[in-house]
Amino acid sequence: MNAAELHDKSIIIDGLICAKWNRELFEDMAKGKLTAANCTVSFWENFEGTVRNVVEMNQLIDANSDLLTKVYTTKDIQRAKAEGKTGVMMGFQNAHAFEDQIGYVQIFKDLGVGIVQMCYNTQNLVGTGCYERDGGLSGYGREIVAEMNRVGMLCDLSHVGPNTAKEVIIESKKPVAYSHCLPAGLKEHPRNRTDEELKFIADNGGFVGVTMFAPFLKAGINATIDDYVEAIQYIYNIVGEDAIGIGTDFTQGHGYDFFEYLTHDKGYARRLTRFGEIINPLGMRTVGDFPNLTEALLKHGFSERQVVKIMGENWVSLLKNVWGE
Repeated sequence: MNAAELHDKSIIIDGLICAKWNRELFEDMAKGKLTAANCTVSFWENFEGTVRNVVEMNQLIDANSDLLTKVYTTKDIQRAKAEGKTGVMMGFQNAHAFEDQIGYVQIFKDLGVGIVQMCYNTQNLVGTGCYERDGGLSGYGREIVAEMNRVGMLCDLSHVGPNTAKEVIIESKKPVAYSHCLPAGLKEHPRNRTDEELKFIADNGGFVGVTMFAPFLKAGINATIDDYVEAIQYIYNIVGEDAIGIGTDFTQGHGYDFFEYLTHDKGYARRLTRFGEIINPLGMRTVGDFPNLTEALLKHGFSERQVVKIMGENWVSLLKNVWGE
């Protein structure tokens, strides 16, 4: 079948979107025929602030129910596909919202949060982010990993320091993931993962979602969808066809203030990094361009079966395992 037909029949999952949530974005998700996405509802917020974000997301889903549906299980992802909607998988990019209360893990799971990143760029009570000297997973962090395993919540390591990431991979009894990363073999950056790190997570049953965030791509703001596929191919050659998926890190609709928030510790303190200009790869400018990625993967020699797995099927398999279905 041609690329458009393959895209139409496939489950399409984005492992990380932190865009500006509004009707325009949801319509673009429909245009891209996105089946489900891990939608960030917490960066630096504490428990109370994150609960407010969950409430707001619930309200958005209700107000846009012709386009969206909430995901608790992979059956909800399948239902979203059947209904032609986009499933919202709520996720955190920081375990800070758990504060020092292990019981909050269950609370957020009950609210529909299925994916949580252990740290966002800097240290929290669980471990250390990628922009600091990495002291590894704390004792409390080990308890959090165990509780996430118990309730069925995916441990995400995308912004986590290398020592903390390795210790989570070892500690977790369930598969873990880099939901959105790129290979250091194509560009050195604190957010990119070495060949050894990529191989280690795959060898331990984990998963890698490949991002296209311009500051981490080899060609930067001059990148095209072909550069993105190059990164996918690079990681594919290390982890294999069953442990790879898409995690774009779309920040669609956000402006300067949002990126200032992301690049300062706790959202307001010391500066951690500067992204510079951010332009998504040509051919993948918006979520609505998702069909172009299916076409590009086929053009670069991936088989139909491999494309179906990369574009979403592998994510479903991972989540079914972690969520205990």
